[in-house]
Amino acid sequence: MAKYTISVNGQQHTVEADPDTPLLWVVRDYIGLTGTKYGCGMSQCGACTVHLNDQPIRSCVTPISSIRKTAKITTIEGLSANTDHAVQQAWISEQVPQCGYCQSGIVMSAAALLRQKPAPTDADIDLALSGHLCRCGTYPRIRKAVHKAAKMMNDK
Repeated sequence: MAKYTISVNGQQHTVEADPDTPLLWVVRDYIGLTGTKYGCGMSQCGACTVHLNDQPIRSCVTPISSIRKTAKITTIEGLSANTDHAVQQAWISEQVPQCGYCQSGIVMSAAALLRQKPAPTDADIDLALSGHLCRCGTYPRIRKAVHKAAKMMNDK
């Protein structure tokens, strides 16, 4: 066991964990933020996506020991205080989720995409979200919501 201090959603947290403990379990079990989901544990589905220094990563395969003290981690809870981020608003407006289990990871990747490409093409969206699996098959609504979020962000 070792002590780690990490910044999650703008707050410092000190946890004691085995160095190989995935960030996903630190966020969920040690810090208590359960919006980030466990899907496959092998970086194949994207349900566990969070931002590390504004870049989407798979937290299920990222050991806590690899996180620098100065790193900034953002979970779905930290994307906005009141679900007022444009991506979240577009998701609600377009009624994207069915079961919703995969959606927090997809939202995090979509938010990262729009930070890098404010007016993404369908190909940009498909590429950015290609590693995410949605068993309900809401991909057409996801793409529509990403375009809507881009418009909302660009109209501000």
